[in-house]
Amino acid sequence: MQRVNLDPITFNQQVYDHASFGIALVSPDGLILTVNPAMEQMLGYSRAEFDGKRVGDFSHPDEAVRNIESLVACMETGKNEIQLERRYLKKNGENMWGLLSFKRFHNETGKLIYYIGQLIDITRQKESERRLQESVERYNSLKKYNHDAVISFGLDGRIINANNMAEKLTGYHIETELIGAELANLIGQANVDRILEKAIYDDSVEHEIDILVTKEGSSVEVLTSIAPIYVSGQNIGFYLICKDISEQKQLLLAKETAEATNKAKSEFLAMMSHEIRTPMNGVVGMTDVLLDMTDLTKEQRSYVEVIQKSGDILLNIINDILDLSKIEAGRSELQEHNFDLRKCIKDSFSVISKKADEKKIELSYTVNHDVPDYIYGDAERLKQVLLNLLGNAVKFTSKGSIEVKARLMKEKPCRLAFTVTDTGIGIDPARLNDIFEPFAQIDSFMSRSHEGTGLGLAISRRIIDMMGGEIYAESDGKNGSSFSFTIQFKEASQVPREQVFEDMLHNTGKVNILLAEDNAINQLVMTKMLEKLGHRVTTVANGKKAIEAARNHPFDLIFMDLHMPFLNGLKAAQIIREELKDKCPRIIAVTANALKGDREKCLEAGMDDYISKPVKRETLIKILHQLKK
Repeated sequence: MQRVNLDPITFNQQVYDHASFGIALVSPDGLILTVNPAMEQMLGYSRAEFDGKRVGDFSHPDEAVRNIESLVACMETGKNEIQLERRYLKKNGENMWGLLSFKRFHNETGKLIYYIGQLIDITRQKESERRLQESVERYNSLKKYNHDAVISFGLDGRIINANNMAEKLTGYHIETELIGAELANLIGQANVDRILEKAIYDDSVEHEIDILVTKEGSSVEVLTSIAPIYVSGQNIGFYLICKDISEQKQLLLAKETAEATNKAKSEFLAMMSHEIRTPMNGVVGMTDVLLDMTDLTKEQRSYVEVIQKSGDILLNIINDILDLSKIEAGRSELQEHNFDLRKCIKDSFSVISKKADEKKIELSYTVNHDVPDYIYGDAERLKQVLLNLLGNAVKFTSKGSIEVKARLMKEKPCRLAFTVTDTGIGIDPARLNDIFEPFAQIDSFMSRSHEGTGLGLAISRRIIDMMGGEIYAESDGKNGSSFSFTIQFKEASQVPREQVFEDMLHNTGKVNILLAEDNAINQLVMTKMLEKLGHRVTTVANGKKAIEAARNHPFDLIFMDLHMPFLNGLKAAQIIREELKDKCPRIIAVTANALKGDREKCLEAGMDDYISKPVKRETLIKILHQLKK
């Protein structure tokens, strides 16, 4: 710092004018006697404004050393000068950092006659120091609190420093065990040699370091990065940054295990679906064939109807169990298309109307005027939920009424709200949440008088979740119950034409059909059902024979089972489609799986449609009717 030692005799205006820093002459009691132009310019006050002011009048209010007494008190014993960095307030209100040199002068007799203060503006220097300090602190924080281990080492292979995570990961104490130690203790000498030799120009070196050895001798799997340290353009060492990935490896292993378990669950589900539905196809199909016979006695027909009813109940139970399993295994998805909402509700009512009539229960539904006629969504899934709720309502209502209401919710995305209300036995309010759990029953198992698996509401909740909505129940436990649910939907892109299925049975005409099915019972069932409808049926037991038959005979329609020996139905359909091209008949997949993705696989293989077992007579009539279009 530039200094000026002024004798009182030579202390004049000329000195003030030429000094590049502020100078102030101060009386023994702290009164400012005069200042030079540099001081005026520095603080923004005129010389006249300094008159009558004291040294503390321009100090920042947060400064502890302000008046003449505190300044003198800071001087060391036997010293006549002090140097301080202090903050000042300029006239315009801005803060200024100044380096103050404050010196006292005595006369020949040793009497204090005045002080001289020299002030240099160091605001820019302090700002640079502040920024540098912030940068250092940010760097230290980044290094210290980094979630990865950061180790710096020199070109001699010895560790210079490390962060807390490195200490935690390796088990070595930073100050006493890591600093100055050989890096080879952690990653091996060969890896250290490769880093020092190649790391500056070869990024692949870091990929070879995947293990960090701890103090206990165990290995930690790591993902490594290497960064060179440069000072004045010269490489003086490297940073080794190690991420502990042992936990990620465990999560990945757990994920792979879960995926394998889910795959096994899905495969078991597919197998169970096939093994259960195949014999059920024989039971349901053969009862349809028997009931279509005209020579049955009244007693025989009643027996067959009992078999049919029992088969339908068993099939509903099987469907519930498989449906819930499919949804939970992620093997079920929505099949969306444009459909008539009001017709969907009417169809649901038609299924349960017979049982409601038997119990003299009044059925009604109301759809608000602003609800669109056609919407884009999954009609079958919506119908499944409505049937579950309506079926329960009929089951637990001995008299009174059941009502369905549908309204449009004023929000985005578009939502519909449905409410199914009955006058039945009601539900204990404490169980309103429990009933949506699998296998829950409204009435207790030991005393209940109603059939069912207790899966209907659990399946409904999962379907509603898939459709972007919510479902809940309300009841006081005495006066019936109310089930409400919402679904998201899209507006129909185009209004579908009504499909008229009347007189289907009489308008299909004779059709030449190839049935590829390896199960003898299912062969018999479908053959009899199709022949009863007046069609010609050729049966084969595997995919190879299906290809030969399609080559040698003209067929209008092929029903192709997916699971057959020698060659499965998917491959057989693909070959037939490729060979016959435009002359290929319609190919309908018949499967007992009915899982997510099966339909897409069938269509990709060249099939035209997809039906699941057990196959009912009405389903065959619809498929045959489509040949007329």
